[in-house]
Amino acid sequence: MTVLKQFRRLGLAALLCAATAAPALAASRTETEAQFRRWLQTDLWPQAQKGGISKSAFDKAFADVKLDWDLPDLVPPGSGPQGEQKQSQAEFASPGAYFSEKRLQGLAATGRSLASTHAATLRRIEKTYGVPGPIVLAIWGRESGFGRAKIPHPVLDVLATKAFMSTRGELFTRELISALHILESGDVDEADMRGSWAGAMGQPQFLPSSFLQYAVDFDGDGRRDIWNSVPDVLGSIAHYLSEKGWQRGRDWGFEVTIPQNVSCAQEGPDLAKPLGQWAATGITRISRKAFPRSEAKAGGMMLVPAGRHGPEFLVTPNFYVIKEYNNSDLYALFIGNLADRIGQNGGAFQGSWGDVGKMLRSDVLTMQKRLEAQGYDIGKADGLAGYKTRRSLGQWQEKNGLAATCFPDAGLKATLR
Repeated sequence: MTVLKQFRRLGLAALLCAATAAPALAASRTETEAQFRRWLQTDLWPQAQKGGISKSAFDKAFADVKLDWDLPDLVPPGSGPQGEQKQSQAEFASPGAYFSEKRLQGLAATGRSLASTHAATLRRIEKTYGVPGPIVLAIWGRESGFGRAKIPHPVLDVLATKAFMSTRGELFTRELISALHILESGDVDEADMRGSWAGAMGQPQFLPSSFLQYAVDFDGDGRRDIWNSVPDVLGSIAHYLSEKGWQRGRDWGFEVTIPQNVSCAQEGPDLAKPLGQWAATGITRISRKAFPRSEAKAGGMMLVPAGRHGPEFLVTPNFYVIKEYNNSDLYALFIGNLADRIGQNGGAFQGSWGDVGKMLRSDVLTMQKRLEAQGYDIGKADGLAGYKTRRSLGQWQEKNGLAATCFPDAGLKATLR
């Protein structure tokens, strides 16, 4: 909170006290700025030099770089990191809240229009990388509103600030040096090198290290321009997915109906089996269409993000490739659903999201620890219900003669001992 905002919230007497304290705050920032300039030369420069950056390029890049005090999660020198919010105060939301129908409809309509506008580029991308155009468009739409979202932050300011004073200084230092390599490559001028508050750049939202590895010059002008060139943006997204293992000719997955006599505790990439075997258990597509013949012998995985309380899926390895872009089941489902709307005039998932997601994270954490104590593999005990936690809950329910729901609820907390 800025001093001005504090003033507006204080009474007159407190306001006067705050006014007398303001110079100390300014002096503190002044000293921090001076420490930052010293850090650039004494700490960052040796690492940049070791990474192959020339002194002239280094000095030019940082001539006008400044600390961005408005960024979140900063830890100025001499202070400690802010304590994490107590898990007892944090709820995890219903998965259904992620899928705003209004937003998905708007993105899909724009995506279908852009699919026509950029049809030739998308055909060339699919031929080159094997990634379907609707998937590429869906990621473009989700990450930057098809390039229409404001990308406000100078990347070097963000990365330098976070490298100097954040809890993940090493990560941001590496990304900062990668950004210097991008500037030396001539792909972008520093003034045009803009990104998010976390340092993700341009329309595909690539971190600098990802840019160096995956960005492509798809329009052939000699520069990898993910800020202004639509072919470069789309080609770079597709190249990323291709390098992460996208399987040409396969879908991302299918919404399905899982019969009650088929256990929901079979979720996860480590329990993959051919889609034909899943179908033989009675699992069917909710659309009533048959699974593609080409998928019958190919591996697929069960996915129940809300257990028995929400839509159910069989997904392909390509689903997990999408998760390489953002490691979230809900993100990958959002992209898959949006791509289906763009390419196949698909609609919302037919399964309804139940009344879930109201439990405190501390309650889920308690269940995780109890399962872990009994030998179940719940993944990370973090108060969030990932697939290993969901699967373990379902296994515990079955073992104890209960109908498996594969999702945490208040009743489970009381019975799980």
